[in-house]
Amino acid sequence: MSLAQKFTGVFGFPITPFKKDLSLDLDGLAKNVDEMTKFPFCAIVAAGGTGEIYSMSVAENIEVVKRSVEATAGRMPVVAGVGYNTPMGVEMAKGMEKAGAQALLIMPPYYTNAPFEGLVSYYSTISAATGLEVSLYSRDWAAFSADQVARLAEKIPNLTFWKDGQGDARKYQRIMGAVGDRLCWIGGIGDDCVSAYFAVGVQSYTSSISSVAPKLSLAMAEAGMKRDFATLDQLVKKYVHPLYALRDRMKGYEVSVMKTFMELMGKPAGPVRPPLVDTKPSEEADIRKLVELYKDWA
Repeated sequence: MSLAQKFTGVFGFPITPFKKDLSLDLDGLAKNVDEMTKFPFCAIVAAGGTGEIYSMSVAENIEVVKRSVEATAGRMPVVAGVGYNTPMGVEMAKGMEKAGAQALLIMPPYYTNAPFEGLVSYYSTISAATGLEVSLYSRDWAAFSADQVARLAEKIPNLTFWKDGQGDARKYQRIMGAVGDRLCWIGGIGDDCVSAYFAVGVQSYTSSISSVAPKLSLAMAEAGMKRDFATLDQLVKKYVHPLYALRDRMKGYEVSVMKTFMELMGKPAGPVRPPLVDTKPSEEADIRKLVELYKDWA
């Protein structure tokens, strides 16, 4: 059994805390990851999109992975985010493998208009830099047809799981049907798409809510895996939709709102780094209401 086949349920997605001067708060990171890994997530993703991978240097990203691995204390695997371009992605992959990561999540490269052949080279070169299992993250402009996913799986032997960030259930189901069990399938665009993801047959999903309400994200995955969509839809309507409505108020708020949420809960988070912007002071009252609502899952 590959490591990816064991990834069932929920991926925990910690934010990367920064201090007021925007330097890394590694002690805060370790505290958050230690608390999260007391819950039965299938893995922790360090330096992912929610972790502000693109706002950090290569060295900072590797250090975030290193501290996350230490904080998990062997309780679960750490999946490390890599990206930017091919040389930097290779450097990150090697450094993160040395730091103890057990799998890689390869983000789309910096260039937003790359041809498919160039993307194959980018993903395959980074994947070949280590012996780790890898996932591609299909998000934003990095969208693929079923045939292209099959070709990537053929070209990259250690590609074992696929994280969807498109949120197109129809297309994802078509890809899953065409490629089959060659890859393990992950829902990755957000907690608000969890019902659609489990309806088409994913084995796990990535959760931003895991950083503020681990029990809630795990309950949603349990309902989804049982195909108890009545329960799942009630949880999404009551807890997820109000949060995601706040996150939709401005681009980048998917990170900023989570950080403010955590700060109001007394968890280390700090500001976001540019080009993201912090939540406006006027938003705080609405986020406090969510903090109160989420006490149901404390």
